[in-house]
Amino acid sequence: MAYLCINLIFFLFLFPISALAQKNGIVPLGSTLTAGETSASPWLSPSGDFAFGFRQFQDKDLFLFSIWYYKIPDKTVVWFVYSIDLVPRGSTLKLDARSGLVLRDPQGLQLWSADVNSSQVDHGFMNDTGNFILKGSDDSRLWESFRFPADTILPYQDLILGDSLSSRQSATKFSQGRFYLRFLYDGNLVLATRSVPTNVYDDAEYYNSQTSDPTVLLNSGYQVTFDGRGALYIRKRNNETKELSPVSIPPALEYYHRATIDFDGVFTYYFHPRTFTGNPNWKVLWYLPENICFITGEKGSGACGFNSICHLEHGRPACSCPEGYILLDPDDKYGSCLPNSSLGCGAVKEGSTENLYDFVVINDIDWPLSDFEQIYPSNETVCEQACLQDCFCVVAIFRDNSCWKKKLPLSNGRVDTSLQSKAFIKYRKSDAPSVHPTFRPVPVGSMS
Repeated sequence: MAYLCINLIFFLFLFPISALAQKNGIVPLGSTLTAGETSASPWLSPSGDFAFGFRQFQDKDLFLFSIWYYKIPDKTVVWFVYSIDLVPRGSTLKLDARSGLVLRDPQGLQLWSADVNSSQVDHGFMNDTGNFILKGSDDSRLWESFRFPADTILPYQDLILGDSLSSRQSATKFSQGRFYLRFLYDGNLVLATRSVPTNVYDDAEYYNSQTSDPTVLLNSGYQVTFDGRGALYIRKRNNETKELSPVSIPPALEYYHRATIDFDGVFTYYFHPRTFTGNPNWKVLWYLPENICFITGEKGSGACGFNSICHLEHGRPACSCPEGYILLDPDDKYGSCLPNSSLGCGAVKEGSTENLYDFVVINDIDWPLSDFEQIYPSNETVCEQACLQDCFCVVAIFRDNSCWKKKLPLSNGRVDTSLQSKAFIKYRKSDAPSVHPTFRPVPVGSMS
C-alpha cells in the first residue's frame, strides 16, 4: 500500500500543473499554459462551456490569448486584449501571486499582465459565465475579465458608466476597429465611430438610447444589465428599465447568448443551441442600428471607407467602390476607395474638359456631407456641365431642381431610394469604366 502511495505522489509531481488545474474551474498559483503545447489543455470552466488560454488562429504557429466557447464547433472568441496581437508558438501564460496573470513571448519578454498590484492572489477561477476571476485568500475578487470587455458581453455581465466595447478590425484581425458601443457618463448608451482610437471625441454617433435626463438625474441610466435569462436592458436610477432585447428570448437553459459589436459596426444579439448535431451557426435575434448605412457625421468616413458606397444586405453593410474607383486595400472590402486616375485641376492642362472627362450616372446614391457648392435652380444638363467644368468637382448630385457639387474625399456614401436623385460620377475617358454598378434598392429604415 505504501509503495502505491509513493508511486502516486511521484506521478503527480510529473503531471503538468496546467492539467491539474482543470478541476471545477480552479487554477492554482504557478499554473502555466504554453501556446502550441499539445499536452496542455486550456483552463476550462466547470461545465466545459468556456476555455481560457491560447486559441489557435489562422496559422498553426499563431495564437490568440483569449476566452472562447469551448464546446461549439467554431470556438467563438468572447474576450481578448486589443493591445496584444496574435502571439507565436511558445508564448506562455502564468498565474503569478503578485501580478496575477502574466503573458510572455517565447524569449521571456512580458507582453501583458493583469497588473493586480497585490501579493494576495490565491488562485484563478474560470467561471461558467465566461468570466475569468483572480481571487484572494478571502475569496475576494481582485481582477476579472468581465471588467475589461473587448467586443462582446455575456449574460451576468454588466456595463457601468464609462464602459465600452470596441469592434475588431475584421472577422479575423483582432486589432482595434473604428466602431464603439459606449455607456456615457450621462446615462446614454451610444454607438459611435472613432477613426483614431486615441482621440478624445467620436467622429459620429449612429445610435442613442435616449436614457439621459440632465434635469432629473433619477431618470438617467446607470447600468447596462445582461441578465441570466438573456434579457439586455438599461437600468435607470428611478428603478425603471429600458429594454434593448425583444420580449421573446430563446431560453437560456437551451441556448448560449452573446451580444457583440461586430467589425462592421452592427451591435448584434446572437443565440446558439447548447446541444446540437451537425455544425449549427449562431443566429441573430436582433441588432442595432436598423440601417447602419445612415451614419451621418461631419468627421469620419461613415459605415464604409472614404469614397465608398454603403447598401444594406440582411441588416449588414455592403460596401462598393463607385465606377472609376478601386479599393485602397484590395483585401479590405469595407475600406476606402481611390480614383484610378487623376481628377485634379492639374490634369485639365492636358486638354479640354470635354475631351478628358465623362460621367457615369447612377440613381439614388449620395455622399451627403461632401458638398462644396449648391446650384439652385438647376436641371440635369446644367448640373452635369457645372461639374464637368469645375476641376474640383468629382461628383454632382441632382435632386429637387438643385445641384450639389462634391469634392474628395467623399464620405458617408450610401444608397437611399427616398432621394429620387441622380449622381453624376466623373471619370477620365482614358479609364472608361466597363461595367455600371447595380445596387439592390434599400428604402430608408429598411431592415432587410
